[in-house]
Amino acid sequence: MTSPTLWNQLLVWPILNLLIFFYHLAEWVHLPGPLGWAIILLTLAIRLILYPLMHAQLKSAKKMSDLKPHLDQLSLKHKDDKQALQQAQLALYKEHGVNPAAGCLPLIIQMPVLIALYNVFYQVLQNGNLQKLIEDINLIVYAPWLRVTTLDVNFFGVNLGAKPSDWQSLGVWVFAVPILTGLLQWWQTKLMMPPAPAAKADTDKKETKEKKPEDMAGDMQKQMALITPVMFAIFAYQFPLGLSLYWNVFGFFGILQQLKVNRGK
Repeated sequence: MTSPTLWNQLLVWPILNLLIFFYHLAEWVHLPGPLGWAIILLTLAIRLILYPLMHAQLKSAKKMSDLKPHLDQLSLKHKDDKQALQQAQLALYKEHGVNPAAGCLPLIIQMPVLIALYNVFYQVLQNGNLQKLIEDINLIVYAPWLRVTTLDVNFFGVNLGAKPSDWQSLGVWVFAVPILTGLLQWWQTKLMMPPAPAAKADTDKKETKEKKPEDMAGDMQKQMALITPVMFAIFAYQFPLGLSLYWNVFGFFGILQQLKVNRGK
């Protein structure tokens, strides 16, 4: 963390300084568990900074989702002519003002920031030598008043560096953390999925049968909607509680933003 690499200087160190700033702010207003509140405030700050990029990404994904029934019809109509299918898809995108690649750039830009944010939390919470951690932080902070002499890693009586996998010493209540993480991820994934197509009439069985191969992507998306929450729950079970706090706060506000996009705002 103290190594002056380009990655650290551009992303990790600024994020850590912001975290310590919020830590001192929480101490100044006498909030219990200042590190927990610092994580929450930093997560909100990063979420606000990334809001325009994430909003553009979510809106692009929503437009693509809304076009899925039309794309399925084109796939069925031009199933034997790939060139005609591509031309029809491009015409559909142009008609509705959709750029399939529009959602990629915001994601590419925000990912380094999110990875750096994760690295900061992981290094702060995973470090078993608190005194060494404090020394490292004081080498990185940008101003003398940001230096720390102690670091309270407890949040409402819970060590943010502890892991749910250590439930024997923490208690079975800690299982609520990975469960909550999985549920929030499931909710967010569900909100991003396209609406289910209307049921076909019996007279349309032949068409439905022919269309099944074109629905493989949709079936895969449904499977991912089940697998992804389980994966995040497993991660939350193995990672420090402070990381779950960050991810759940980030995910909760992601859900609010997705609901806003789904309402067309």
